[in-house]
Amino acid sequence: MPRYYFDHNATTPVAPEVVAALLPCLGQDYGNASSIHFFGQQAKQRLEGARRQVAGLLGCRPNEIVFTSGGTEANNLAILGVVRSMARERRHVITTTIEHPCVLDACRQLEKEGVEVTYAPVGSNGVVSSGEIRAALRPHTVLISVMYANNETGTVQPIREIAVIAREAGVLMHTDGVQSTGKIPVDVRELGVDLYALSGHKIYGPKGAGALYARQGVRLAPLQYGGHQERDRRPGTENVAGLVALGQAAELAGRDLRSEGERVAALRDRLEKELFGRIPFAGVNGKSAPRVPNTTNMYFEFLEGEAMVIALDLKGIAVSTGAACSSGSVEPSHVLTAMGMTAERARASIRFSLGRQNTAEHVTALVEAVTAVVGRLRKLSPVCQTT
Repeated sequence: MPRYYFDHNATTPVAPEVVAALLPCLGQDYGNASSIHFFGQQAKQRLEGARRQVAGLLGCRPNEIVFTSGGTEANNLAILGVVRSMARERRHVITTTIEHPCVLDACRQLEKEGVEVTYAPVGSNGVVSSGEIRAALRPHTVLISVMYANNETGTVQPIREIAVIAREAGVLMHTDGVQSTGKIPVDVRELGVDLYALSGHKIYGPKGAGALYARQGVRLAPLQYGGHQERDRRPGTENVAGLVALGQAAELAGRDLRSEGERVAALRDRLEKELFGRIPFAGVNGKSAPRVPNTTNMYFEFLEGEAMVIALDLKGIAVSTGAACSSGSVEPSHVLTAMGMTAERARASIRFSLGRQNTAEHVTALVEAVTAVVGRLRKLSPVCQTT
C-alpha cells in the first residue's frame, strides 16, 4: 500500500543534501568544538560555517545566532532568559492565546515566579490585532511574545506592526518562528524583532537542532550552567553534526523558498477546492487570514477528527488534528477554541500540512481518501443521521 505524508508541520524528512552534510561530522570531523587541537578546530570551523548559514537565512550577524536543541529550548531561552535577566521588581509579559505550548508553559512558569502575563485574544480568523497588543501594554512590560505563523492553522500574525509597537514602548519583541521559517521570507531586521526561534526538523533538518536569533545587546539569563559555549548563553558541548545539518537545511530553505512556496500553495488550494466540491458541511479554519502556503486546517461537521486521523492512516495517509506535542489530549485544540469555535467544531478539524515530496498525484489520493472516510464515518455518526 502506498503511503503519503501530509503532516509536515509536525516534522519533515531529512533532505538528502542535509544527510550528506551531516555524515562526515560523525566519522571524520568528530572533534569537540571547544578543543584547541586540530580535531577540535576542524569541528569549530564546521560549526561556525553552520552559524553563518543560519544567519544568512534570517538576515542577521552570525554572532547573533545561539544554537539550541530545538524550537522549544530556543523559545524558552528567549522568554525565560530575557525576563529573568531584568532587574525590575515588577515585570509584565504579553503573549497570545494561540501560542505553542512551549511558549504558553514558559509564561505560566513565569507567573509562578511572580511575573504578570497578559494573554491577548485573537479574532475568529486566528489573528491577533496590533490594537490588542497595544492595549495590553503596561509601564512594567518587558517582553512581547507573538508567533509568526500558527502551527495548527498556518495563520500569519502581524509581527511587523507589533514590533513597531514594542519598539515605541521600549519593550523587547520575541517571535516563535518555528512554523514560518522556510515557508515565507524571514528577515529579522526588516521584521524588527529582537528574538526569533527556529527548529531544524521543521525545515528538512534533523531533530535535536535549533537556533535562537538574539539581537546584539539583548541580555539573556542562561537556562543551564556548566560551560562558556555559545558566548555564555547556552553551555554544553555543541551537537556539531546536528548543527552542521541545520546549517545545510537553512541554506536549502533559502534557496528554494519562493519556488517551493508557490508550488505547495497551488497544491494546498487545489486540495481545499476539490474537498469543498465533494464534501458538504466542511470549511477552512482561518481561511480569511494570511496563511503560510503549505497549511490548511479544515473542519468536517458531525465527525471526530481523531477518528478521521486513524481511518486515513489505515488508508496510508498521514495527517493530524493539530500540534504533535498535544497528540492524545482529550481537550479540543486551544488554538481553535481561542478563535471562538465550539468544542465540537474544534474536535471535527484536521490539519493538512504539505511538503517537498508531495505531488499532484498525492493530493488526488488524499482527496479520494478523505471523501471516502468522511462518507463512511458520517453514516455511522448518530449526530449526522439526525440532521
